[in-house]
Amino acid sequence: MVVFPNAKINIGLHVIEKRADQYHNLETVFYPINLYDVLEVVEAKATGFFASGIPVDADLGSNSCMQAYRLLAQHYQLPPVNIFLHKHIPLGAGLGGGSSDAAFMLKLLNEKFDLKLSYEELVGYARRLGADCPFFIRNEPVFARGIGDVFTKIPLDLSTFYMVIVKPALKISTVEAYGKIDPRGERGLLKSVQSPIAQWKDLISNDFEDLMGGEHEVIGHIKEYLYEKRAVFAAMSGSGSALFGIFKEKVNFPELEEKYSVYYC
Repeated sequence: MVVFPNAKINIGLHVIEKRADQYHNLETVFYPINLYDVLEVVEAKATGFFASGIPVDADLGSNSCMQAYRLLAQHYQLPPVNIFLHKHIPLGAGLGGGSSDAAFMLKLLNEKFDLKLSYEELVGYARRLGADCPFFIRNEPVFARGIGDVFTKIPLDLSTFYMVIVKPALKISTVEAYGKIDPRGERGLLKSVQSPIAQWKDLISNDFEDLMGGEHEVIGHIKEYLYEKRAVFAAMSGSGSALFGIFKEKVNFPELEEKYSVYYC
């Protein structure tokens, strides 16, 4: 059985406060995009994990797909399987690739072995795998609060636009980024996102872009380039390091491809 875990972008990200459990409350918008990994599961004599594409941690204990399998295996009699992951979503990019792989693994196992898990039950398992994982269970545009796992569905549709993802040769650790961030409280992100997209440039911000842009000049250079090429909106996704540009027309940037990893969605 084969599934295609997709990436997401964050449209704005505000860190509100640090919690007693050392996590942070935030507000952001998650939007799914058509940039995909490929995940296949087949029954086998012994469980194994096999990766291709972008190099990932293939350790049976730490890979997100294996973590999802082991989590469900604690509660259900799952047979041994071979897991094949072709990695296309870049790592350390703020695009949620690892979280998507884990969530899609839960959904795949639920369907393949007829576990009859409800949406709420799948979300419950996904929460145990990572803060972004629950989003990928339903996989629709949402305004997210809490640690990024409390959702309000929003009527956001960018299907008439074109999107470009640019990933510099820079991997930003989520743990390191949150360790440096200074929470600044609520700032009405939901209202800003509900404004016309032409106004987003002046209304929407990502706290991590401000932080990481000061440490890595390449982030600012890429964003400036995207706006020079008439992006309607451009920003860093999540805690980075990938940036996205939203365009009214289809674009192609071979000069960017010479320096960075570029994906057209």
